[in-house]
Amino acid sequence: MPGTSGLIYEVTLVIERDIVEPFDSWLANHIEEMLAIPGFLKANVFALEDDEQGRGRRVTQYYLESENHLEQYFAGQAEQMRQAGIDRFGDQFSASRRVLRQSDIAGGYVHAIEKCLNCGTALSGQYCGNCGQRARSRLISMWELLSDAFGDLFELDSRIWRTVVPLLLRPGKLTYEYLQGRRACFMPPFRTYIVLSILFFLVLLFDPKEEFGIFFEPEADVPEEEAEDGKTSSEIRDEVLDELEAEGLIPPRKENTDEPEANEDEESPDKKGLQISIDSDDDDDGDEEDSVEAPEDCSQESMGDLELPDFLARRLTPERLEAVCKKVSADSGKAVGEKLKDNIPAALFFLLPLMALILKILYPLSKRYYVEHLLFVVHFHAFFFLMLILQMLFSNVGDWLSFNEDLVQLILVVTSFYVPVYLYKAMRRVYGQRHLATIPKFLGLLVSYFAGLMTIFAITGILAAFSL
Repeated sequence: MPGTSGLIYEVTLVIERDIVEPFDSWLANHIEEMLAIPGFLKANVFALEDDEQGRGRRVTQYYLESENHLEQYFAGQAEQMRQAGIDRFGDQFSASRRVLRQSDIAGGYVHAIEKCLNCGTALSGQYCGNCGQRARSRLISMWELLSDAFGDLFELDSRIWRTVVPLLLRPGKLTYEYLQGRRACFMPPFRTYIVLSILFFLVLLFDPKEEFGIFFEPEADVPEEEAEDGKTSSEIRDEVLDELEAEGLIPPRKENTDEPEANEDEESPDKKGLQISIDSDDDDDGDEEDSVEAPEDCSQESMGDLELPDFLARRLTPERLEAVCKKVSADSGKAVGEKLKDNIPAALFFLLPLMALILKILYPLSKRYYVEHLLFVVHFHAFFFLMLILQMLFSNVGDWLSFNEDLVQLILVVTSFYVPVYLYKAMRRVYGQRHLATIPKFLGLLVSYFAGLMTIFAITGILAAFSL
């Protein structure tokens, strides 16, 4: 084969997303036809990154033997070859052409379509159609690594913002668009739900003053307020109590009497005025000492005979209930509260299919599949997590910057009322029914949500208590 003259005929193609694969197959045959033309020696095909509209881009470079052969092509076969592509794909692709010398190309293209380095399959795009590995094999820089990780956060046209903004401000839009088949512009529904739920619990459990206490100044001890005469509030309180005790309006305090505590219940004949006591039942002899704070009674006798189904009675034995009661009472239920908080994500996740079933029952004539109702619930829960995240962040910022507390509470209340309004508007948009048909279903869904939440949290609390 004679050497090339360095003359390159380059064709850049922009292809609509829907026809990329059939176009690549056609392009391979088209190149073979071009190489059959006299003077065309070889061809290289490159794939560029998709453009902003998601369209594929291909570059074909034909190496020619001389400029005369290129002129003969333009005069003869060029129009016929171009028309072949138009007849097949119409206006679903566009082509631009230029002629250049080989010395004009610096470095070439990095996305050459050759073979996948992972599985060896011939490449027809920036990803392998067999294993999915990217065509690029070079090492990326640190900047590109950070750009891949956080680039979408700072791009206004990224899928993150195209998902979060309508999720917050346009009720039902994401569900409606997804059901209409317009999905590529938004994050997948379950991914959105999972990301926002994780962010919610990170914000809920994160306390910057506790995690990064070294960066905050320690709070100074607030001195006890002093009256104008220099006395502290505790001193004033003691003086008032001493005066009431001297007048006989209250019984002597422990620190002011040497009598044993056992005689406190006996009323002295010389005492006058108000007596503060806690009486026992009328049938008592008066011999038992009264106590204001009785300890928690976790004995089996105090629990009484619980009538439970057999499968529960075998598990909730009196001994087991007594042990759980003592564990819960030991720290006033704090451990159970922590366990419950840890299990809330799983509890809310189990609520998703239940609420989808309720929607299926509320809309029996909608001809929608169960999974479509589930999609609606997933998007609504994602919105709910997003609202809670914004509310907690606003509340924390207001606390750190010392905003007016009443104003902060007012904004939190107003945004809380937005949640049921959002749900109603989303139901109207997705299911397309009038107000008279939507209102009773909306109220039924709210009641079901409340009952479902109470049931799920009760079960979660019981499981948390028995897992201590």
